[in-house]
Amino acid sequence: MLSRVDGLRTGRTPFVLATVVRAERPTSAKPGDCALVLADGTIDGFVGGVCAESTVRLESLRLLQSGESGLLRITPRAGDADEPAQEGVRTVGNPCLSGGTLEIFLEAMIPPVLVSVYGEAPVARALARVGHSLDWDVRSGVDPSAPIASDTSAVVVASHGRDEATVLRAALAAGVDYVALVASRRRSAGVLDELAALGVDEEQRARIHAPAGLDIGARTAAEIALSVFADIVAHRPRVTLPPVEGAPEPWPSPRLEIASDPVCGMDVAVTPSSISAQYGGKAVYFCGTGCRQAFLDDPGRFGR
Repeated sequence: MLSRVDGLRTGRTPFVLATVVRAERPTSAKPGDCALVLADGTIDGFVGGVCAESTVRLESLRLLQSGESGLLRITPRAGDADEPAQEGVRTVGNPCLSGGTLEIFLEAMIPPVLVSVYGEAPVARALARVGHSLDWDVRSGVDPSAPIASDTSAVVVASHGRDEATVLRAALAAGVDYVALVASRRRSAGVLDELAALGVDEEQRARIHAPAGLDIGARTAAEIALSVFADIVAHRPRVTLPPVEGAPEPWPSPRLEIASDPVCGMDVAVTPSSISAQYGGKAVYFCGTGCRQAFLDDPGRFGR
C-alpha cells in the first residue's frame, strides 16, 4: 500500500487514503484496515463490505473536490445522521450495514498546484523561490518546445524577450487556466500584437495576463513574484458541488455526479466502479449487491 501511495504521489495522481480508526461490532473491517480511493471511484484495499465501500467512495470523492480531509462515521441507524453536526466529522446513516458502526479517517492527497515558469532571469528565479514557499510544484525551464503537463495550472513567461510568443501560444493551445507574461505594458502590447500576427484570435489573447501579477506596486523580483502568485490564487477556477453541509469552497475538479439507490435511498457516486444495473435503457445505481438484487427481482416494487 505504501509503495502504491508513493507511486501515485510521484505521478501527481489525486487520491484519498481511507483508514479505519474505530469499529463497533459487528463489522467486517477492523482498526488499521485501509484503502486507496482514486478520482474515478476505484477502491484498492479494504475498509468494510460493499455497503460501507459505497459510502467511502462517495465521501472520498467529495473530499477530493474540496481538498480537505475528515473523519467519516458510518452507522446503520439512519437517525444518527440527523444529530447535531460535529466539526470535522461527517456522519452517514447506512441502513445496509451489518449492524456495526465504522469510523474512517479520509485523508485527501491532492497534488500541489503545478506552475511552469519559462525563463532564467531574476524574476523567474524569484517565482521558483516564492512558489516553493507556498508548497506548490514550480518547474522552471528555458526550452520553448518542452511539453506542458496536462494538469498544469499556470504558465508564467519571464524570459525578457526570448521565445515569449512561442511559449504563450503553446500554453493557450494546451488549455492552461492561467497564462501570464512578465513584461512592461509596452512590451506586453507588442507581444500580443505578435501573437495576433501568428493567428491567435482576440478571445485567446484576452486570456493572457500581461503584464503579469496584481498591481501592488511591486518593484523587486521577489515582489513581482508575489504579485503573480497572488493573481494566480485570485483567478483559480472553482466548481460547483452538490451541497454538503459545512463543506469548504472546492478546488478545480470534475463535477461529482450522485444517484439515489431506489431500494434503500442511499446516495451513490456515479462512477465506473459503482454497483449498477441497466433497466429501461438507463443505468440504475446501488449501494451494494443486496439492493441491486432486490431491485432486479421486482423493479415495480420500487416504482420502476
